[in-house]
Amino acid sequence: MPIDIGLTEEERQTSVDALKKLLGETYALYAKTHGYHWNVTGPRFQALHTMFETQYNDLWASLDEIAERIRALGHFAPGSPGEMMDLATIKPDNGIPDANDMVANLVKGHEAISRVAKAGIDIAEKAGDAVTVDLMTQRATIAEKTAWMLRASI
Repeated sequence: MPIDIGLTEEERQTSVDALKKLLGETYALYAKTHGYHWNVTGPRFQALHTMFETQYNDLWASLDEIAERIRALGHFAPGSPGEMMDLATIKPDNGIPDANDMVANLVKGHEAISRVAKAGIDIAEKAGDAVTVDLMTQRATIAEKTAWMLRASI
C-alpha cells in the first residue's frame, strides 16, 4: 500500500539515510557502554557501573525508536550488528581501558551521536519531515546531557 504522509519517496529516503547513520552510531555506543558496564573497575566502580547501566538502557530503547521511524518511512532498518557497525564512526576498543578512559571514550561517543543527530535535523528539516526532526532533536538533547554528566565525573 502506498505511503501518503506528506513526504515524497525522495524526502523519505533522505530522512532514512540520516536515521540509519544515527542508528549505527547509537548501536556502536550501546555496545561500548554495555561492555564498559561489565568491565569497569576501580574506586568509582559502583557509581560508574550504575551510570553505564542507565546509559546503555537508554541507548537500547532509542535503537527501537530509530528503527521504527525508518520502518514508518517505508524502508527496512539494518537488522544485524555488522550492518549497524558499518554505519558507525564509533569503533570498538581493543582491550579494556581504565575507568577514566572509559568515561572519556563515552563522552566522545555521545558527542558523535549529537553531531550525527544535528546533521540529521538539517536533512529532515529540508525534507519537511517534522517527526524525524523531533526524534533527532531528542537524541541530540540526551546525548549532550549525557556527555556533560560524563565529563563532570572525570
